[in-house]
Amino acid sequence: MSLFDKTTGALDTSLNMRLLKQDVLSANIANAETPNYKAQRVDFEDQLSRALDIDGMRHMDSTHPDHFPNAKGGVDHIKADIYDEPDVVVNNDGNTVDMEKEMARLTENTILYKAAVELINKKLGAMKYAVMDGGR
Repeated sequence: MSLFDKTTGALDTSLNMRLLKQDVLSANIANAETPNYKAQRVDFEDQLSRALDIDGMRHMDSTHPDHFPNAKGGVDHIKADIYDEPDVVVNNDGNTVDMEKEMARLTENTILYKAAVELINKKLGAMKYAVMDGGR
């Protein structure tokens, strides 16, 4: 039995992945003037969604070793995909960083990170309340 539920585990994984994404976005921004630098992307949202069974596929089981996995293993086994940005315009110096897009992605990621932190804080606050015997 675990002290934390599936949601807390998902939020923890999301925070770790968002931190990685923040690092990659920051590196892209820092290298905006570096010749031949290739902007990178981080994707983990689809894997997290599958691990959480958001699409209601829990009832599916693999019946053959060659079948694709169906989110068994949970959120602890999620790995981020880091790859070169495929949809880019290459500058004259070979750099592929688009500062406007990077700044927008950085802002979005920051907002989602802060939201996940707030949700964890609320869950831990509820646990603290329960442990303290409901405030008695």
